[in-house]
Amino acid sequence: MAILIGKYYVSHAREKDREGGAVDDPFQQKTRRSRLADRLMEIDGAFDNTLYRTYRFGRDLVVGYSSFMRRFRIYGWKRAPVEIANEALTWGTVGLLLMLALAQTSFDATKADWRAQDDYSITFLDRSGNVLGRRGVLQNKPIDLDVLPDHLINATLATEDRRFFTHFGIDFVGIARALGTNVKAGDVVEGGSSITQQVAKNIFLSNERTLTRKIKEAFLSLWLEYNLTKNEILELYFNRAYLGGGAFGIPAASEFYFGKHYGDLNLAESAMLAGLFKAPTNYAPHINIANARERANEVLTNMVQGGFLTEGQVLAARQKPASAINRQNRREPDYFMDWAYDEITKLKIKEDRVLTVVTSLDPSLQRHAERTISRFLTDNGEAFNISQGATVIMTPEGFVRAMVGGRDYGQSQFNRATDALRSPGSTFKGFVYATAMESGFTPRSVVRDAPVYIGNWSPKNYSLSYSGPVTLTQALVRSINTVPVRLMHHPKVGRSKVIETTRAMGVTSELRNDPTLAIGTSEINVLEMTTGYAVFANGGYRAYPKPFLKILNSRGEVIIDQTEGFERPRVLSEDAVASMNEILAQVPEWGTGRRAKLDDRRTAGKTGTTQSYRDAWFVGYTGNYVAAVWYGNDNYEPTNRLTGGRLPAMTWKELMTFAHSGIESRPIPFLDEKGQADLTVARVDEENDGTDAATIADPKVLSPRSTEILNGLGTLLKTRNGSFDTALAPLRGNLASEERTASSN
Repeated sequence: MAILIGKYYVSHAREKDREGGAVDDPFQQKTRRSRLADRLMEIDGAFDNTLYRTYRFGRDLVVGYSSFMRRFRIYGWKRAPVEIANEALTWGTVGLLLMLALAQTSFDATKADWRAQDDYSITFLDRSGNVLGRRGVLQNKPIDLDVLPDHLINATLATEDRRFFTHFGIDFVGIARALGTNVKAGDVVEGGSSITQQVAKNIFLSNERTLTRKIKEAFLSLWLEYNLTKNEILELYFNRAYLGGGAFGIPAASEFYFGKHYGDLNLAESAMLAGLFKAPTNYAPHINIANARERANEVLTNMVQGGFLTEGQVLAARQKPASAINRQNRREPDYFMDWAYDEITKLKIKEDRVLTVVTSLDPSLQRHAERTISRFLTDNGEAFNISQGATVIMTPEGFVRAMVGGRDYGQSQFNRATDALRSPGSTFKGFVYATAMESGFTPRSVVRDAPVYIGNWSPKNYSLSYSGPVTLTQALVRSINTVPVRLMHHPKVGRSKVIETTRAMGVTSELRNDPTLAIGTSEINVLEMTTGYAVFANGGYRAYPKPFLKILNSRGEVIIDQTEGFERPRVLSEDAVASMNEILAQVPEWGTGRRAKLDDRRTAGKTGTTQSYRDAWFVGYTGNYVAAVWYGNDNYEPTNRLTGGRLPAMTWKELMTFAHSGIESRPIPFLDEKGQADLTVARVDEENDGTDAATIADPKVLSPRSTEILNGLGTLLKTRNGSFDTALAPLRGNLASEERTASSN
């Protein structure tokens, strides 16, 4: 390029010289342009030379490297394993980088003051002042390894992690050994997680069995090993591990099972406690003492095999195994207390670490909720392919009366009521319609139920058919999918406004701003759904979920009182709440939630069923309580066509029937107890920005008199004896009377 430019400038310069009357030799009077052209040609030559030298250098380097590496070339049968190792190292490095990227979010938890949480010692009381249970460290200071018996430490190491003091957080030898044992047994009989990995899970992660969680656990284990000593990790393990019966840590378990201080444990008791780390539900002595003793015997064998004790030293413990305090009838609201503990630690109370909390829990309702969820899962789990359920029951003001976070706390401490994010399905439509009511729509506004296309996406109704013009009442009660999508994209509503309303009503989980939001594709937890629908039940005010009424310090003084004096902002207008309650109260009457209708009081709510039947919901309320019920599977496996109008609605009815026993009924705000709705329907003209265009009557229904006549006909047809004319005579009179009344009207 530079040569071409230079030639152009040279020829151009010569032409100019000729025009100016230059002498025959143009190079003797070079112009400025000709000198520039020469300079460009010099630069081009230097550039070409540099490229050539660089090419030669690179070629010589590659040839030299190849010649050097040829010395290490392996031939014959040895080449195959070397190539395999080389590929494994390459892809292992790629996998390591990928796992590190996935684990980055988990390290955010290490930035918080996670150690300070251990300082709290909280005793939970029910509303009547009875002890529910405890959380946190039960003493004023964490467990002291110097006080802990050596045989308890050795029993734990022998059973859980024999190489604890030699590995760097991940025991690859232990993982390989566990893998071989499991393959040989054909089942998962031994775990490969080190004590450090278990501590990382207990402090920073949940109990979800996912690959992502295991990756985070591995990297956090390395972080713990780098930042803490082995003794500090061991102290955290003995303080944090769940050991059954709602007891977290050795101090709580020692007190719960044996009624003694952990420093006084004997060998047999230590072996029994060390056996609980693996599966506290299966080996808890207050549930199955035989299994607990068998497991303790295995722990003693591990101590002998690990060289911690001799067979003679464990003989006495084998001959006289430990006995636990009888607590078979004791059940604690563990899911609720876990959530309450987390909420209280967020308050960051600094003046006192030993607290007594008067909770909002109703113990009888809590027990009934646990039994009901468990029974429905036991009776229907196989038929509908469901393995888990959750529920939250609260007052319209936000005080939580009961919480069930799963089928069995002993098997899984993961709280599905507060931590599991699941698609709410059609229950989310309550937020869409509430936004529409705030934007000027009414229950009698009409929107077309017809195919709607947004890009390549088109929502389908459950019935795979369309009904044409329908009122918003009909659309929500029948759970039509196209209508909320149209509403959310109406100029008066919009997705951003729906998200804003949903946030104001108490949903804090991330909501995806896409067209599918209208039919509930963004994940929300059970507690958030209950909180959101509480706005309808309390007249339009924000409900903040609260686990406690009062908090007392170690001297018995009230330091926080939530029973009075708190303000709640209004998030929905009275007209919007009245409209929503009018619609949602009809869902249990003639809509998808008929199985949830209570026998003695007005009920309102909404069913929800997600794509591929993965989740089934019912969220409903009365004037007294709000509750959400969810059923599904932890692994997102689809259910056997379970809908929200079946088990969730049935469970909700049973829970609410019990909850309302013996209490005074409170009306649903702005809802006429007779439930009479205006038959005038305001039609929404979508082409005219939602203005009222016409009035349409609701579908005709039979009058009570006509119903009475038809019932009489049914009686007549069932009559075996008597004259037909005799039986028909009074009906003829009734029909004539009906005709006269109709003609006069």
